[in-house]
Formats: sequence, C-alpha cells, structure tokens
Amino acid sequence: MHKELRVAAYAVCVRDGSVLLARWVAGDGSKRWTLPGGGMDHGEDPYDTVVREAEEETGYAVEPVALLGVDSLRRRYPRRLGAVADFHGLRIVYEGRVVGGALRHETSGSTDLAAWHALDAVPALERVSLVDVGLALWRGRPVDGHLA
Repeated sequence: MHKELRVAAYAVCVRDGSVLLARWVAGDGSKRWTLPGGGMDHGEDPYDTVVREAEEETGYAVEPVALLGVDSLRRRYPRRLGAVADFHGLRIVYEGRVVGGALRHETSGSTDLAAWHALDAVPALERVSLVDVGLALWRGRPVDGHLA
C-alpha cells in the first residue's frame, strides 16, 4: 500500500448570492466545478497557498477573512503495476473576499474556466464534493471547523 498525503487550501467566495468556482479538468478529460485553491508547496503557509491558488485559477486577488474549517478525505485507488494508493487529502477551507484583479481563466493549469454561479444553481452543476463541503462550512460555520 502506497501512502499519499496532499494538503491543500481553498476559498469559498460568495458575493451577491453567487459563489466563485473554477472548473477542474481531471486526468481523463472530464470537467467538474471546484472551489478555487489547491495544493500547498513545501514550506508554504496555507493562507499564502489559498491567495496564490485563487489568483492563478480565477485572476482575482482573494483575501482570506475567516478559517471555516478543515476537511479530511481518504480513498484508495489503483496505481501502476498492481499497487494500491491509500490517499489522504487534508483540505483547509477559508472564507475569501475578492479585493482586486479581474476574472480570467487559468491557462496550462489544472483548471480551464472560472465563473460565478448562483448559489441556488450549484446543486445542478457537475462538481466535486469539496464544493458542497465548503458551502456547508460557510453556511454552518461550525465552531470546531468540522462538519458533523
């Protein structure tokens, strides 16, 4: 069993009843909406990660204004030569506020589109589970930063 740990930071940016999302392109070419953000570089603070990643994926300068919570995800999947990966994702979720920049799409990255979506339209979107987790944290604001 090959253990993999990925620590990432994401922003929930809600403005005028809409949430900012980036469209993630999977390795198989499928596309699903996700929160702007991504993996931390070694030695990088998660606050700096979310600022950097949000700008890369959306063009916006995003200021983290509150730590909403931490989500822990674990799954297993096949790897080359019959091996199995035991993946653990640790996702740090901030509330973010757009403070500058202009909406644009990422080029040569893991996302190909950025857009605002009405909150009531999100359930109909092809999306990753992180979108629902982030919105639940944003709406519920659990004191311990953990969804029950």
